Amino acid sequence: MSDYSSVSARFEAAGQGHVFAFWNLLNDEEKSALLAQAAEIDLVEIDRLTNTLVKGGAKSLDLYGLEPAPFISRPEHGGDASLWNRARERGEAALRAGKVAAFTVAGGQGTRLGYDGPKGTFAVTPIKGKPLFQVFAEKIAAASARHGKTIPWLIMTSHANHAATVAFFEQHQFFGLPSASVIFFTQGRMPAVDFRGKILLETTGTIALSPDGHGGSLRAMVRSGAIAKLKALGVEVISYFQVDNPLVRCIDPEFIGFHLLSGGEMSSKMIPKAYPLEKVGHFCTQNGRTVVIEYSDLPNAMQEERLPNGQLRYLAGSIAIHCLGVNFVQRAGGNDANYALPFHRADKKIKTVDATGAIVNPTKPNGVKFEMFVFDAVPFAKDTIIIETLRQDDFSPVKNAEGVDSPLTCKNDQVRQWTRWALAAGVVLPTDETGLPPFAFEISPLFADTEEAFLDSWKCLTAKPLIAAGTYLGYSL
Repeated sequence: MSDYSSVSARFEAAGQGHVFAFWNLLNDEEKSALLAQAAEIDLVEIDRLTNTLVKGGAKSLDLYGLEPAPFISRPEHGGDASLWNRARERGEAALRAGKVAAFTVAGGQGTRLGYDGPKGTFAVTPIKGKPLFQVFAEKIAAASARHGKTIPWLIMTSHANHAATVAFFEQHQFFGLPSASVIFFTQGRMPAVDFRGKILLETTGTIALSPDGHGGSLRAMVRSGAIAKLKALGVEVISYFQVDNPLVRCIDPEFIGFHLLSGGEMSSKMIPKAYPLEKVGHFCTQNGRTVVIEYSDLPNAMQEERLPNGQLRYLAGSIAIHCLGVNFVQRAGGNDANYALPFHRADKKIKTVDATGAIVNPTKPNGVKFEMFVFDAVPFAKDTIIIETLRQDDFSPVKNAEGVDSPLTCKNDQVRQWTRWALAAGVVLPTDETGLPPFAFEISPLFADTEEAFLDSWKCLTAKPLIAAGTYLGYSL
């Protein structure tokens, strides 16, 4: 272990020498693993975060000058239809020119769902039980075929699920996508610290490391070389979405077009909040910049404010769907301190070891984890725009085993969407007051990934199938 002396000396000088307290008890493999983990840690960064977020204590957010952010309304809600058409044309041109890549943040496990595995491997569709990754793969394949250009797909994993995720894609032959077009990389990790700022050990030979949050995706794209690969391919726009939302329009020409027409660096989608205290971030402006304020940071009284017409004043909810400029990511994810995303403090119960090496499973928070949020990049971007999207066509996440945002609610939302398409095509379907038919059926994105695509595909069928319980419409490209 030739580098042990220098690494341990560096940690000792930073007041973190205890990380190697059990070094002499470790075998060679464990020692190598501990040194590799230590190499991930920026001790200067940890010292800064300890002084500002841990010893400095939690600080209340400055809400002075906060106002609701403007957004571009959908044509259904009074927006300019000609502008939306122009945006769509611009987005389609970019797709045909190979200027667009998809990006899925997929570092999570299915723990909250009671599922043991990468969240992207969780089955979400009502008939075929397709996993989230397959749903996205088929949407990307459909968009690639429509625009005559293979769309690269970035997938950010975590250290906990990277190997299983790659193996899953290999097992399923990348769901028909060219394997070279799917680019995997892992997100960064940050050590947890105790309330004195001391790095916690998970075991005598491992550091308590955890993912650095979805905001870490920007620097992970840069550090992994993914951005360099996209630039070599001529990609200019990245369509960002999270792995838990199978309803998302992975490749939305209108959104891409608005992003390009604005000349901006980071664009976002919003949905009108369903009720005042819905747990979504709020798009706001402050000191001339667009910001996203988490629901937990915005006082309830402000969330409940209404305009004279009865509409919520803080209406625009953030759903983690963005367009990112490749050059912006390269800058924001690089080493320029002027563009460094802030870290946030999260007090957690963290498994650790005591001074004797015995495992401690705390019953209350005993330490701090640090994470970044991708929406914190918004204030750094120039000419940010926000467009409205329809919840029923873009947002139904799978987060909880039961109740709100569960597999059941998501499957029902998928069926409601397909039902709307079928009704638009003239199919007669009974529905309840929520638009849900009395049976489940499924439409593959390879058959149709939008209402317009469904109308085209349905029209081309020489024999119209009966849409009934268990019906599946799909084919391979």
